[in-house]
Formats: sequence, structure tokens, C-alpha cells
Amino acid sequence: MPNIKSAMKRVSVIEKKTLRNNMIKSSYRTAVKKFEQAIEAGNKEEATKLFTDATKKIDQACSKGVIVKNTAARKKSNMSKKLNAINA
Repeated sequence: MPNIKSAMKRVSVIEKKTLRNNMIKSSYRTAVKKFEQAIEAGNKEEATKLFTDATKKIDQACSKGVIVKNTAARKKSNMSKKLNAINA
């Protein structure tokens, strides 16, 4: 445990930021899982809706710095490939 006042503040700030990052990461992972489940079930309409929701969550996570830009692009690309495969 830190003794210096500024170090104590850094610990509390880091805890808050970690909670925020985990919340954002959890929400986008949940959105992607729901999309994956809709794809496995073969539900095209629901998968399309969930695709837009998941892409939005991934973009938000990217803009907040939780995931890197290339990671976000890769995840969206893989999801769009799966969506196009089920629609074909």
C-alpha cells in the first residue's frame, strides 16, 4: 500500500479505470457471443440486428482504448464473414 498521497490517488484512479475497462470489454464480448449464438441457430434476421449491435460495441471499445484498432477491425471482419456465409 502506498504512503505518498499522489501514489494513493493513482491507485484509486487505476481501480476506477480498470472497472470501466472491464465493463466495456464485458459488454462487447457479450454482444459478440449473442451474435455467435444467433449464427449457430441459423436465425438470419436476429443475426443481422445483433451484428449491428456488436459492431457498435466493438467500435465503442476501440474508441475508449480498451481494444486496439486492428483488433476491432479483425473482429468485425470475422463477424461479417460469418453473417455473409449464413445469408448466402
